[in-house]
Amino acid sequence: MRWFVVISLTLLLVSGCSTRQDTGKVAKGPTEKPTNYGRYSMAYDKAPINPPDVSQVPDAVPRYEPPSRGGNRSPYEVFGQTYTVLPTAEGYQEQGIASWYGQKFHGHLTSNGEVYDMFEMTAAHRSLPLPTFARVTNLDNGRSVIVRINDRGPFHEDRIIDLSYAAAYRLDILQQGTGRVEVTAITPEPPGKQMVASDSPQVSGATPSTTNQSLRASHDKRFLQVGAFSTQDAAQRAQQRLQSLSNGFPVGIYSASPSGSTVYRVKIGPLNVGEPLDSLLSSLLNAGFYQPHLVAEP
Repeated sequence: MRWFVVISLTLLLVSGCSTRQDTGKVAKGPTEKPTNYGRYSMAYDKAPINPPDVSQVPDAVPRYEPPSRGGNRSPYEVFGQTYTVLPTAEGYQEQGIASWYGQKFHGHLTSNGEVYDMFEMTAAHRSLPLPTFARVTNLDNGRSVIVRINDRGPFHEDRIIDLSYAAAYRLDILQQGTGRVEVTAITPEPPGKQMVASDSPQVSGATPSTTNQSLRASHDKRFLQVGAFSTQDAAQRAQQRLQSLSNGFPVGIYSASPSGSTVYRVKIGPLNVGEPLDSLLSSLLNAGFYQPHLVAEP
């Protein structure tokens, strides 16, 4: 009888171990955590479950800011790779792939010591000084936003910028996860110096009268760029729409291939030096062209 009890107990123990092992085999999700999991409350990034409406989140407003105390050490190393911070953002323009980051990093410190809020117009970049204001344009649909770069990343060779959830929503790259963009740095002058006209943002859904200063054409900024597109057909459709909105100024398409792939920029001009643009900007905003900005002649 004792032998029977012992054998029965042994079989029960073996059965229990087998059950736990089987449960482990069918468990869902990855079995290894990312190397940077320790400082965050979740292993993998995701979108917010019940996000607010971010369609009307305004662009970041460019203004002069001195370099942050944190996040500007150069060179620096991440995952065994060494990166260098540019001495200035002036003149920076690059095309490449943008991604976005959300819930996992929400509420945590950015590289320059601020708190990441995925519902604000911010971004992360590997080499631009912190903070830097930049215009990000989706090359596939012409949408454009202005973000404040206050974080480092993305540390993937095939990506050039990591956008906040709100910025990615405005550019319509949330569902796909990535998108082809052009990043152009905006460098306001220090206090006491005149700000370049093209650094005066137009907020989506606003009228020119709500901005801090009127936008006027100058000697070195006489074209109003309305959009940038990856196909000539899309640029031509925008050109046709703009013909009746341009106040009599020519609307042209100018192609360039700065990174090997051709981009088609739609511009109004040349404009007259000193030309007040409030009326023109109001017409463009009402027609859904939210981010026109002054540029040099092509």
